[in-house]
Amino acid sequence: MPTSPGHKVPFLDVLNPAFDFDTPEVYAAQAESWYANSPIGLLVLRYEEANDLLRDRRLDHDGKRYMETHGIFDGPIYDWFVPMIVNHEGEDHRRLRGLMNKAFTARRVARLRPFIREQSEQLTDRLAGAGTCDFVSEFGIRLPLAVMCRLLGVRPEDYDRFGTWTADLGLVFGLSTGGDVIARVENAVNGLNDYADHLIDEKTARPTDDLGSDLIAAHQADDGQVSREELRNLLVTLVFAAHDTTRHQLANAMVAFSEHPDQWTLLGRQPELAAQAVEEVIRWLPSSATVYRFAAEDFDYQGLRIEKGTYLTMCVKVAQRDPRAYKIADRFDITAVRDMPPLQFGAGPHHCLGAALARVEVGEALTVLTGRLGPPSVMGPVSWPGPLGIQGPETLPLRFG
Repeated sequence: MPTSPGHKVPFLDVLNPAFDFDTPEVYAAQAESWYANSPIGLLVLRYEEANDLLRDRRLDHDGKRYMETHGIFDGPIYDWFVPMIVNHEGEDHRRLRGLMNKAFTARRVARLRPFIREQSEQLTDRLAGAGTCDFVSEFGIRLPLAVMCRLLGVRPEDYDRFGTWTADLGLVFGLSTGGDVIARVENAVNGLNDYADHLIDEKTARPTDDLGSDLIAAHQADDGQVSREELRNLLVTLVFAAHDTTRHQLANAMVAFSEHPDQWTLLGRQPELAAQAVEEVIRWLPSSATVYRFAAEDFDYQGLRIEKGTYLTMCVKVAQRDPRAYKIADRFDITAVRDMPPLQFGAGPHHCLGAALARVEVGEALTVLTGRLGPPSVMGPVSWPGPLGIQGPETLPLRFG
């Protein structure tokens, strides 16, 4: 375990089932030190250091090591995760990212906005007369699922299958939680791999106006620089990225506003605050509560010797409430102009390609919901996953005022 001379390093047991990042213990550790030790490695608690290390080329994702750390050495999950675009560096990463950039453009995201608004309105109409509802199943899952399927050109009759697969695929960042997680992720990978192969064949024969067709056309024009297996992996990863984190971010937004109903009412009166509200929701309750990296080499950082292979967890939720980075960091305020960008989308060459789309989805949803419904109240137990990886309620019983 890395140590730094000169001060006592806090220890946080993130594998304890009762552990929660949003506790006085964690913020006391943040005040004491920029990092803490844990059973899984180094926890980075402050914004400046987390932002710095996310951009540091001496760290990488090392998907192979991540899998092996969790006892997975082969099989469908391993074969999907290890070659994933985020686990490539240098020229390989630029090659795969270049293909994505040709298809996943700002223009395509902008063209989706009317569809996102229409879907938000339809789903909100259903909530309006529902009394108490499970927001996750009735809105949080459905909106990004519809957008992702529209984006890729997936048939509407396949939406429900996709919803199950993409939700389960997100559990790959919570493999430490045990249970049937590995079996669920494996089933999701197998299902999405088969569907991606079908989609490639279908869009090759009959291209349409969607990202899936554009991605396949760009692949064909690249004269073999990206293999079919790499294209399939990109499609499966895109399916996961476009759905799972956004569904959790939408649910997290409802939790935040249920605790701050005055902010909901304010946004309903001033929809021009929607963009700021999105940034504040992402800061306050990010769907990526933690982001991991491995040390690719030995190096020194702020007097700390970090050895090659060290597992570092950027504690996004904690760092985004760091009073050193934000004024009034412990207050949820959609009128506040926050100068520091969120950490959950990563930084540098690996900055999330879907960040703009996620912001549009959450912004359109909040504009419609606050314009038509009163503030949400949580009406029963809320089911949360463990504290690591992608974070958001699995169920969220709400009643809108």
